Amino acid sequence: MTATCVILDIGGVLEITPETGWVQRWEERLALPLGTVHERMRDVWRAGSIGHISEHDVGWEVASRLGLDAPQVESFMADLWAEYLGAPNEELIAYVRGLRGSCTLGILSNSFVGARERETALYQFDELVEEIVYSHEIGMEKPDLRAFEAACDSLKVRPENCLFIDDVAVNVDAAQAAGMQAHLFEDNATTIVRIAAHLEAGSPR
Repeated sequence: MTATCVILDIGGVLEITPETGWVQRWEERLALPLGTVHERMRDVWRAGSIGHISEHDVGWEVASRLGLDAPQVESFMADLWAEYLGAPNEELIAYVRGLRGSCTLGILSNSFVGARERETALYQFDELVEEIVYSHEIGMEKPDLRAFEAACDSLKVRPENCLFIDDVAVNVDAAQAAGMQAHLFEDNATTIVRIAAHLEAGSPR
């Protein structure tokens, strides 16, 4: 495998993840003021994103804090995952699949407990890239510079040889601060052009 490396985010890049309004629907259903769900669950969401709580305990906290019975918890979590997982960005996924063997490929994603199992089952990202680094498995989130270091360590690559793709500007800035090249994802066309330029610059002359 060559030293040239491309690392991608998942949500908003490899997955198309528009807001579905599921939280507001639950607040209406439960006659709660807007914002109540996130206010009550904020520390649980945070714990889930850095692996400090299990999926089982997330469900228990949802039941306890929102007053839901078991079938309601199952429905609530199904709505959460439906928005989280979105739909595959087929064009970009197909392009990245075509890069296998020509560069090192990785994923660095802010995530939630249970994401690896669901994304593997739905999208087979584990077959798309060499390594997937999830925040809930390493205990830290982007834009923490250590998250980018963890991704490079996992792939055994140098940051200066990596192009990082993310749809959040602060994460792009952090990747650059970590020594990577970085691109803010806005659409497939410009992202594919940027990846191609990165690979061309890194290819042997």
